[in-house]
Amino acid sequence: MSEHWLIRDAELVNEGRRWHADVRVRDGRIARIAPSLAAEPGEQVLEARGRWLLPGMIDDQVHFREPGLTHKADIEHESRACIAGGITSFMDMPNTRPPALTADALEAKYARAAEVSRANYGFYMGASNDNLEHIKRLDPQRAPGVKVFMGSSTGNMLVDDPATLDGIFAAAPVPVITHCEDTPMIEANLAAAHARYGTDIPLGEHPLIRSREACLKSTTLAISLARRHGTRLHVLHISTADELALFAPGPVQGKQITAETCVHYLHFCDADYARLGNRIKCNPAIKTAADRAAIIRALAEGRIDVLATDHAPHLESEKAQDYDHAPSGLPLVQYALQVALERVFDGQLALERVVEAACHAPALRFDVRERGFLREGYHADLVLVDPTRPHAVARAEILSKCGWSPFEGETLRSSIAATFLNGQMAFDGTHVIDSVRGQRLGFAR
Repeated sequence: MSEHWLIRDAELVNEGRRWHADVRVRDGRIARIAPSLAAEPGEQVLEARGRWLLPGMIDDQVHFREPGLTHKADIEHESRACIAGGITSFMDMPNTRPPALTADALEAKYARAAEVSRANYGFYMGASNDNLEHIKRLDPQRAPGVKVFMGSSTGNMLVDDPATLDGIFAAAPVPVITHCEDTPMIEANLAAAHARYGTDIPLGEHPLIRSREACLKSTTLAISLARRHGTRLHVLHISTADELALFAPGPVQGKQITAETCVHYLHFCDADYARLGNRIKCNPAIKTAADRAAIIRALAEGRIDVLATDHAPHLESEKAQDYDHAPSGLPLVQYALQVALERVFDGQLALERVVEAACHAPALRFDVRERGFLREGYHADLVLVDPTRPHAVARAEILSKCGWSPFEGETLRSSIAATFLNGQMAFDGTHVIDSVRGQRLGFAR
């Protein structure tokens, strides 16, 4: 159903600028951006009253667990949480059950999303030691990229054969995105921890087991492969200061090799393990306050290009297990944008830079067609942020299927006042409007 909107007196944040204007939305698109637009017949008017109007966030890394792991998350629940958090498009990872290692498996995920997703959607093809021919035949229009686990993973998705890795980097018709941790180093560190602690490994050992050295070694390998083959490489979830020198600062346009970090690496550090325990156990591990500060600086200067979530829910009962059995990952999408804006309120990041990293850069890196910017003619994926209304995170409002958040009990200094998806109001500041559905992302390749 087409909706006609006039968003009046907003502070627009887009492409390095902030200015006050009105935005007209027609037939799912941004029809006009100008000061003092007069309302037209049939137009619904939203008085922004100077609140920030941003492009919808594009999250380039989520794990929505469907198919096969839907007891803990699914596309419907997690996409609703996205919309409540101002994330209008997501790119989902292939390590489901079965994994998305073929074009048919990929299309099955798209078909499911078309039925239930409240946000726009794209799905990565996965890489394994034995699906190189499927990767070579991938239509670049069908996926944002190919995901390579160059570190620990589940099932058949750890690519540790050098010839296969070389073949993927040489032949992938889309960007290669990598999880970079060196498995042999991690296994040696885990064995040492077991020798010291037995079966009672304290969580504080996690960033030592999944060490900075393991991250640096694997990231260095990925970059060397990309340089050898001219691959478009995107390294996910940078968690250490050590890796930052491997990436160049500056705008994302024209870069062959780019980097992403995630909101939890901006917000938490190893001191938080004592308070939050396995709730913030993730791979790569959250590391020191010095790493956190270096990552924020790298994001500010464009050395890190993209800000995402790595949203990866697990049940509380799963997280309550001991170190060896508690799974890694945490739910993030519902509060990710607000958590990123905490760094703006702290003076560590410019608001314009957050918008570049969370909205513009993923659109540019993955060739997303006509999204990620406030531009006339683009899809009207918009989020209205109230920077004057604090938001206390409470369990009763959590929309992710797992039912918990690592941010519970925190008061964030901004609120999501509204989210528009393809020109329709999808979140009114309190409720997700379930009649609104997302669209399949298009890739301009």
